[in-house]
Amino acid sequence: MIDTFIGNLGHLMTIIAFVTALTTAYAYYQYYRANEIEKVSWRRFSRISFGIHGVSTVMIAVSLFTIIYNHRFEYFYAYSHSSKALPVHYMISSFWEGQEGAFILWMFWNVILGAFLIKINRVWEAPVMIVFALVQAFLVSMILGVVIGDLKIGSSPFILLRDATQAPIFQVNPDFVPEDGTGLNPLLQNIWMVIHPPTLFLGYASTLVPFAFLIAGLWTKKYSEWIRPALPWAIFSAMILGMGIIMGAYWAYVTLNFGGYWNWDPVENAVYVPWLILVASIHTMITFKKSATALKTSIVLVILSFILVLYATFLVRSGVLGDASVHSFTDLGLSGQLLIYMLFFALIATVLAVRAWKHIPSSEREASVYSREFWIFIGATTLGLMAFQVILPTSIPAYNALIESFGGISNMAPPADQVEFYTKFQLWFAIALALLTAVGQFFWWQKMDKQTLKNTLITPYIISVLISAAIIVLAKVYDWKYIILVVAGTFTIVANATILAKILKKSTFKLAGGSLAHIGLGMILIGIMFSSGYSDVISINMSGLTYSNSWEDEMNKEHVLLWINKPTQMKDYTVIYRGRHKKVVGVPEYVPAKFLESTGAVNRAIAKVDYKDYFSKGDEVEIVLEENDYFQIDYYQNEVLKFSLNPMSQFNEGMGGLISSPDSKIYLDKDLYTYVAAMNDYEDPDWKEDEIYEVAPGEQFHVADFVTYFDGAEVMKELDGYVLQEGDVAVKARLRILDYDVEKVLEPTFIIRNNQVGKLPVIDEELGLRISLENILPEENKFVFKVNQYQKDYVVMKAIVKPYINVLWVGTIIMLIGFSVAIYRRFDEFKKMRDKGLEV
Repeated sequence: MIDTFIGNLGHLMTIIAFVTALTTAYAYYQYYRANEIEKVSWRRFSRISFGIHGVSTVMIAVSLFTIIYNHRFEYFYAYSHSSKALPVHYMISSFWEGQEGAFILWMFWNVILGAFLIKINRVWEAPVMIVFALVQAFLVSMILGVVIGDLKIGSSPFILLRDATQAPIFQVNPDFVPEDGTGLNPLLQNIWMVIHPPTLFLGYASTLVPFAFLIAGLWTKKYSEWIRPALPWAIFSAMILGMGIIMGAYWAYVTLNFGGYWNWDPVENAVYVPWLILVASIHTMITFKKSATALKTSIVLVILSFILVLYATFLVRSGVLGDASVHSFTDLGLSGQLLIYMLFFALIATVLAVRAWKHIPSSEREASVYSREFWIFIGATTLGLMAFQVILPTSIPAYNALIESFGGISNMAPPADQVEFYTKFQLWFAIALALLTAVGQFFWWQKMDKQTLKNTLITPYIISVLISAAIIVLAKVYDWKYIILVVAGTFTIVANATILAKILKKSTFKLAGGSLAHIGLGMILIGIMFSSGYSDVISINMSGLTYSNSWEDEMNKEHVLLWINKPTQMKDYTVIYRGRHKKVVGVPEYVPAKFLESTGAVNRAIAKVDYKDYFSKGDEVEIVLEENDYFQIDYYQNEVLKFSLNPMSQFNEGMGGLISSPDSKIYLDKDLYTYVAAMNDYEDPDWKEDEIYEVAPGEQFHVADFVTYFDGAEVMKELDGYVLQEGDVAVKARLRILDYDVEKVLEPTFIIRNNQVGKLPVIDEELGLRISLENILPEENKFVFKVNQYQKDYVVMKAIVKPYINVLWVGTIIMLIGFSVAIYRRFDEFKKMRDKGLEV
């Protein structure tokens, strides 16, 4: 039964949200222009309008999640992004897997930020909220789904499946509802995909706040006053956007199997670039507050940071990247709207900035080499160059599309090896940045001349050289580029730690944000260098086998083939593959898949055996995403089990084959990173020819390569899963098969009924055996077994030791703490000025 109510409600709320966004912008404009008598009524009306907009936005989100949660597959969005197999937390991921859900998430955060700004900053409320309301109107237009002639405005998430597809079934039965949806992308079935997108979109949304204050300042001719209320929000935005980037990197590390956390993918670049510009704008804004310089630079950078967020959205969601990125979306016909959205705000900001340019205060004093302004400017320039170097090649697909839209031909191509291309430039920018943050902090906290600078830097420099030398020798860092990186990273850590110690001794922790953030930067650089430059592949193929002709030579060399239960030497470890496992609801450990038999229902299985204290034979259990297999890999040293890893894989035709996610053993100084690159497929086995064995009870023989013992047979009065009738004779044979250190018992059965013979064979998928008791020869006291073989279970696996990667993760945490301290300081400063009535 099709439920159109919830979809109609969502669509109605979308229309209301769009109308109230425009109404709010108009009302706040009138509030700003009104005289003192009329201001009160216009302010009340503006807030009511924004409140209605906020409620309708929340209702849009509630409507869409209700559709997903209740498995309303009559809706195209739920059918395309969800399924009955998904647990609730992955249904949340389904919400923003599609473009429309992502726009709703963005709208939601803008509503929260707007409400917060109304509460804390009434002086700037009207002009700032005009910008907010206009942005919201554009965002809501992306999900309107209104078609006027040939003009399509937005793509609605509330469209019915029958209206979105041309499937013949709907011509026969317009009310047809699929039993299940196509599901969530397997790569998004990770807890980090539940929290990473909301964080990233909060970062996107928060870049609007400093931009809105800037536009308000330019419009109201408060050319410099906007800095104080905007600065804490700029730092907040940089922190949240940075956190979103880090979460995305960690998701890539624990979910994707390229062995890293950053691949210079165009979508990664599109987020990284505005973050760099935002960080640069923070430094120039702080410089202006200190010395009344760099205001114009701050204006340019704040405008760029917001426009680049819109540009990133255009790149990712317009379909222009095509096959250039694994993250990009297909074009839903929104590319024109996205372009208008970006160009509208770019034009407004540019016009206001150009109009005000000659009136914007600027310092005529030339910055000395020994001034903090000079070093801040050099640092901001370095960040700008880093962003410029990344965004240009990333934009090549957009440039080609632009040329082709005018009838031209462009054959420009993005870098073939994007990791090597971007890294060779960004490495040196990062080194320069590390050195600048080290030296620049000293200029920030005290006046400098040549002699003072020399005396100040000598001690941190000597300590840095000594520590760097120890790291280089002990960690065997021989590449000259990495040696320079180690020295630069160590220098910025030591220099900023020196500043931090002085701050804590003489002042308050509230001033420590910059030093902490820069210490984190130094640790990030060193962690990146070790984990990327000195990763050690320990899964070396010593067999001489070529696993796949489609793989490059390096891939065939850097993977090992593990037969089930067979020990294989891998560097310092002996590894043994122990079979496939499943996650079962209520069981805190992985359960061997061979103990479970699918019922045919989604994520449901029957227990074949008793399993510890968790369930009994015959119980129905719930599997967490039954399509996922977890491969237990045991690691031994000196014949002692050290640990087990369980990398996950699933075969997904829609995604082009095997989808694998790694598992890692985390040490203080390294990670051992493991993933499965290929596995045995025993869904449709190709059985080999019959092999016949005549064996007497108590006899030992070989089945395939396995030592096998025939322990005898017994007459059964009842059989599991089979009803014996009166007069039936059932004989069950007991075979013990030894597979290295594992003993398996297989019990084929022979049944005689009315002089007719029936055989119940047993199949062991792990060993690749099917054994049936074919006949009993009482005169010879022998039993006849028929054996068929197919491929024994195996995995092809890669294992990498990533040294000191935790230095990177700890560095990111310290950097975020530094941002948090800086936010607290700047917001506290703003509140004090506001409460004194000095915010005008």
